[in-house]
Amino acid sequence: MCGIIGYVGKRTDAGVLAVQSLKRLEYRGYDSWGVACKTKDGVIIRKDIGKISTVDSADFQQPSSLAMAHTRWATHGGVTTENAHPHVSCDGKIVVVLNGIIENYEALRDELKTKGHEFVSSTDTEVIPHLIEEEMKTEPDFAAAVRRACLRFEGRYGIVAMHADSFLLVAARTGSPLIVGVEKDGYFIASDTPAFLEYTSTVQYLDDGEMVVTDGNSILFSDIATGEERTKREIEITWSVTEAHKGEYDHFMLKEIMEQKQSIARAVDQDEDQIQTLARAIHAAQGTFLVGCGTAAKACMAAEYFFSVIAGHHVNFAPASEFKLYHRFLKPESLLIAVSQSGETADTLEAMKIAKSKGAKVLAIVNAEGSTIAREADFTLHIKAGPERAVASTKALTGQMAVLLLIAYAMIDKLPKGRTRLLETAAAINDMLNPRYTEFIETIAERIQESSDLYIIGKGWNYPMALESAIKIQEVSYVHAEGFAGGELKHGPIALIEKGTPCIALVGNDEVRTDIISNAIELKARGGFIVGIAPERHAVFDEWIRVPDVDTAQAIVNIIPVQVLAYFLAVKRGKDPDMPRNLAKSVTVK
Repeated sequence: MCGIIGYVGKRTDAGVLAVQSLKRLEYRGYDSWGVACKTKDGVIIRKDIGKISTVDSADFQQPSSLAMAHTRWATHGGVTTENAHPHVSCDGKIVVVLNGIIENYEALRDELKTKGHEFVSSTDTEVIPHLIEEEMKTEPDFAAAVRRACLRFEGRYGIVAMHADSFLLVAARTGSPLIVGVEKDGYFIASDTPAFLEYTSTVQYLDDGEMVVTDGNSILFSDIATGEERTKREIEITWSVTEAHKGEYDHFMLKEIMEQKQSIARAVDQDEDQIQTLARAIHAAQGTFLVGCGTAAKACMAAEYFFSVIAGHHVNFAPASEFKLYHRFLKPESLLIAVSQSGETADTLEAMKIAKSKGAKVLAIVNAEGSTIAREADFTLHIKAGPERAVASTKALTGQMAVLLLIAYAMIDKLPKGRTRLLETAAAINDMLNPRYTEFIETIAERIQESSDLYIIGKGWNYPMALESAIKIQEVSYVHAEGFAGGELKHGPIALIEKGTPCIALVGNDEVRTDIISNAIELKARGGFIVGIAPERHAVFDEWIRVPDVDTAQAIVNIIPVQVLAYFLAVKRGKDPDMPRNLAKSVTVK
């Protein structure tokens, strides 16, 4: 969830480098930051609450060739300078940053206190430098002490550490991503590639249970438990720095919404044999489960309808965070399909672990190449959406749905038809997302921006899109929004509707069109202000946002106007749509 960047090498501007790199990780979500630089005067640490974007990197110009920095999203302990990372040992020489959670930190802290260690924060992270310090009393080798300390931790974590008396950067991970960037004259260690992509596109991945030690000249990967050396190949990242820039747009969120003109077509560009192989695997499986979290979970819910309506095949959906309760249904013949944008979602990784423990096969549909989910799955499809910098996922969602729709067509031996349908959908979205269209949606945002509540209804595959619509509006504009299956209105939610309440109806030209229009009429009869998102106008709509009629891909096009609406609601309300409060792009804790 947090951002980590470390550098060691021949550069002498490591402090400036760390700050600039940390700013590229702001999209991950955070509430405080900190930087540590090794200089001729020792390790200098600066940390504070607030945004790193307001900090001038020139403040860190003191010559340094070893530095690390961190953005914190509070879990243990409030948002204070004392709780911000890095954290240090009693002697001030060992400096540590952490992503994740040390679940047994209370027991470790109590033990260390009995040995004379004093703590200044209320975080779980602070036990790490103190435990390393204690380990070094037995053996002064810094890297070996880090490894021994890691053997005592419980939980999912990514750790980077440095020592005032050495020129080493030491990192370890179990469950939380860390990636090495390989440069000619040094090495980076980061939680995500945008941190260092401006300097190198060559990476090496740490797997779970591994650590890495580097002095900037050489690098050593090893197994945490055994100390056995590991060999890593170098991999080239395929997307460029320019893809991670806003360009002409004010915010990444709007840029990424507009990129769906191209990203859906890229998602469809899959190897035919691979898609057919997956379709056969689903046919053969004795129980197929779709899991994801947040927006990815809504893609999985939509896919339940894709497989039912298109392929006549039953699949099961469960939020990844709830999948632990489904383990009794798993057997070696089962199949788990894990869907994720970041490829690092902790609950999704946990679901994969559960499935593998039962001998089931795991398929991953991800956006981030080289991510943990991609590497741990038995088979992976990449949606090729390109980097998403806004916390609110947009183009990754439609890419995920496009791939799942394609697989559903492959299951009935109609892959060419599915590909054509999706390419036609991409072309229709290209026509739809023009300046006049977005300006019209902006006027609707202006009209409803002062509303405290907003409700969205859908039916069939538009039901999960109603839920996703609520997520989008909630996370970027902070308006209370809820999505419902249209038919459930009469069972409680309709009591919330009063004169002027904004209500969005997601409609398609499908077998449930009449039903959802009837539900919209029920809302209007109670005073609701009805915004219809549909291929055709209906008298019940107070405002009509037109979308193309794309048959089985209707869920893909219907969510896009809501993404635009959510964006403009955020802007009109003075919120930052790229970095909403309390949220993080990559949720690496359970």
